[in-house]
Amino acid sequence: MNTTLPLDGKVALVAGATRGCGRAIAVELGALGATVYCSGRSTREQRSEMNRPETIEDTAELVDAAGGTGIPVRCDHGQEVEVAALVDRIRTEHGRLDILINDVWGGDPFTRWVKGVWEHPIEDTLRIVRNGIETHLITAHFALPLLIETGGGLVVEVGDGKAGVPFRGVVAYDHVKEAVVRLGFSLSAELRPYGATALSVTPGFLRSESMLDHFGVTEATWRDAADSHGGYFRYSETPHLLGRGIAALAADPDRARFAGQCLGSWDLMHTYGVSDVDGERPDWGVVDQEARLADAEDALPSVE
Repeated sequence: MNTTLPLDGKVALVAGATRGCGRAIAVELGALGATVYCSGRSTREQRSEMNRPETIEDTAELVDAAGGTGIPVRCDHGQEVEVAALVDRIRTEHGRLDILINDVWGGDPFTRWVKGVWEHPIEDTLRIVRNGIETHLITAHFALPLLIETGGGLVVEVGDGKAGVPFRGVVAYDHVKEAVVRLGFSLSAELRPYGATALSVTPGFLRSESMLDHFGVTEATWRDAADSHGGYFRYSETPHLLGRGIAALAADPDRARFAGQCLGSWDLMHTYGVSDVDGERPDWGVVDQEARLADAEDALPSVE
């Protein structure tokens, strides 16, 4: 083992590691020497309902290439039996769990962005809630005993936006993302007596694989297209900005000071001095705050 790496000997489970933030977090934990179990439903043999090409095997290989050890495990985190088996495997193979990243989502196929809750198909509304909240609770239920036994662990709930952000456009989506932030706070209260730290995090405007596809660009060409797409795409970030911040957090012996909080990628960026993969340091927190102030000013009645 390379003892110069701060997470050497540490074992992490990234639940929902197939793509996006989950993949980037797994890779960046690996870059600091961790062994990372990369779980998800999309494999080279079968795609999940997301129907995208990224796989957990790809993620594990990227973890290896970064300097860690990646272990792909096909797991539906909505199925108690599968999650229990995954944790049993971690216990058998390593006997410890130091880091739990709860990044399961999978609600995109069921989200109807132009529908009110009374119009949104009820089966899709409930599926969003099950995929976005129940998976996190199931994973916590089965994984936390091993993390507590290990001692001094870290639990990170990955959401979208901090508490109290403006309505996210769909009731079920809004409910899930707000609940994830609260879950980081709630788990912190329960885990504090055991010496473990729990919190939630959020990226900014994320330049994920699906977002690049949505805008019809690649990571190599997105900047050329930013102006033509308008809006806030020019202020976007890759999932690795959040991943690097979380890896630095995991290596921080004083991370308990953040227990129960919701940290943005920009907060972690400033705290730990990390940069995105292109060397940029986009601060979505500042951009978002300026946009909200502008919206508030536009909503003020005229005094003329």
